Amino acid sequence: MQPALFFYNLGIRLYGLAIGLAALWDPKARQWKEGRRGLWGEMAAKLKPGGQRIWIHCASLGEFEQGRPLIEKLKTTYPDRKIVLTFFSPSGYEIRKDYPYADHVFYLPLDTRSNAVKFLEHVQPALAVFVKYEFWFHHLDELKRRQVPTYLISAIFRADQVFFKWYGGLFRHLLHGFAHIFVQERESLLLLDRFKLQNISVTGDTRIDRVLQVQQDARQL
Repeated sequence: MQPALFFYNLGIRLYGLAIGLAALWDPKARQWKEGRRGLWGEMAAKLKPGGQRIWIHCASLGEFEQGRPLIEKLKTTYPDRKIVLTFFSPSGYEIRKDYPYADHVFYLPLDTRSNAVKFLEHVQPALAVFVKYEFWFHHLDELKRRQVPTYLISAIFRADQVFFKWYGGLFRHLLHGFAHIFVQERESLLLLDRFKLQNISVTGDTRIDRVLQVQQDARQL
């Protein structure tokens, strides 16, 4: 696993450098970079010690819509729990940074070991939920090390993903860290069966729940 981890860390560093360079002319890359400026100070000011927090991570706006029914159900069922919502992409963060069902909304820092440790020291989650994609090694590995129950919802797996390649051991290791994986369809379940995982359920796409909710809440004008 060590060579794979070396190249993963190298790739993350190069990605950060590439984003910094692209920020010189690309507005979205600039938002990505500027949005993370002062992140640790903001988290320290807003996240006071104590309390039970649930961390929910979405890559972008599409994944947020899939996670939204769960977020709102958690908040109404457990109003005393604080919801910490994170995004990787500006397209999710900028639109939903004032989302009323989340107590705190932040960007997720770049996935380095030190960032993952620092992030989780601030958040101190009792539970973590990742939506569909986003398998950030250091954040997930640190959650596992801290024995924080971590769930993956609305997931889809395809045979061409890194998990199913000969060099995908690093990421296969992450799958065993989830307390439960909820996949959208049976094909994903069958793919994961080869790894002898016992904690998988087929539960469909939560975005459908969101569409039904919008339909039910619609008002006739």
